Amino acid sequence: MFLRLATTAATLTALMSTPAMARDNVSIAGSSTVLPFATIVAERLGRNPAFNTPVVESGGSSVGKKGVCDGIGTEFIDIGNASSRMKSGELEYCDANGVKITEIKVGYDGIVFANSKDAAQLEISRSDLGKALTAKVAVNGELVDNPFKTWKDVNPALPNVAIRVYGPPTTSGTRASFAEIINEKAFCKKDDEMKAALKAAGKKAKSCRAMRTDGAYIEAGEQDNLIVQKLQEDSETFGIFGFSYLDQNSDTLQGAKLDGVAPTFEAIADGSYKASRALFMYVKHQHIGVVPGIAEYMTEWTKHWDEDGILADAGMIPMPTAEREEMAARMTALPVLTADALK
Repeated sequence: MFLRLATTAATLTALMSTPAMARDNVSIAGSSTVLPFATIVAERLGRNPAFNTPVVESGGSSVGKKGVCDGIGTEFIDIGNASSRMKSGELEYCDANGVKITEIKVGYDGIVFANSKDAAQLEISRSDLGKALTAKVAVNGELVDNPFKTWKDVNPALPNVAIRVYGPPTTSGTRASFAEIINEKAFCKKDDEMKAALKAAGKKAKSCRAMRTDGAYIEAGEQDNLIVQKLQEDSETFGIFGFSYLDQNSDTLQGAKLDGVAPTFEAIADGSYKASRALFMYVKHQHIGVVPGIAEYMTEWTKHWDEDGILADAGMIPMPTAEREEMAARMTALPVLTADALK
């Protein structure tokens, strides 16, 4: 069944002859947001004595998307996880290396802005949040380096506390999604002063995706648990990470209300909490049937991703039934991801 996936005999021979052919487990890397869910699925597959437990590593969405496209051969990963969708330029890298992939959505996740329960719960608009963290903002009609030192500087109704936010680095899909949803769409495309200043400077709203680099936004690496720890240690700081990390630490942390809506499982699922995104895995065709367990790993997801599954218990927001059926069908048909599909 697997050899029909355009894996030629020559390719198989090359794969079999690599020094890494001793690898007999699925290799996965990418998003720290997808990491806990991918690990749960890997551990479940590992209960089957016919397969070794897949190795799941983090590194960020960019690492997952680039890693799966790096090349063909068992020294390269089989599946890349991402909390931001592959872009056309990233797919071009796949094409340049002769790698064919299928895109499979596995669920949804909210992006939370959280702090310690030892402090008051923050209530803030998405626009003000973007205004606080965007690198360049409009002051007197001109774009300048963000001058706001406290939340009160952004909006007099907010706390008189220094803006200090721990978040993921540029390799992170969570950061990319946050910058697009909050900085660009909620702030720069909605704020009249900002729109005018961008137009006068000849810049597009996409330029707002740049985060501050003056210490107000602190890159804390790809391990969201480190951000959780920082917030638990300092009640005046905030952090940006996926909902599952808030869900698993709800005894000590709380999510800010964005435009009056708190990040709950129900609010993310019904769309009333607006800071959310899809989660993906990208599967390399040429490794299926060569590295044991790839097809079975995909199938294992379908056993746990519904409303009553263990992935929902871990904080992942399930896809609607029709979308789950569509993605399960992709696992069998394995349509090749093309640039047209990304438009």
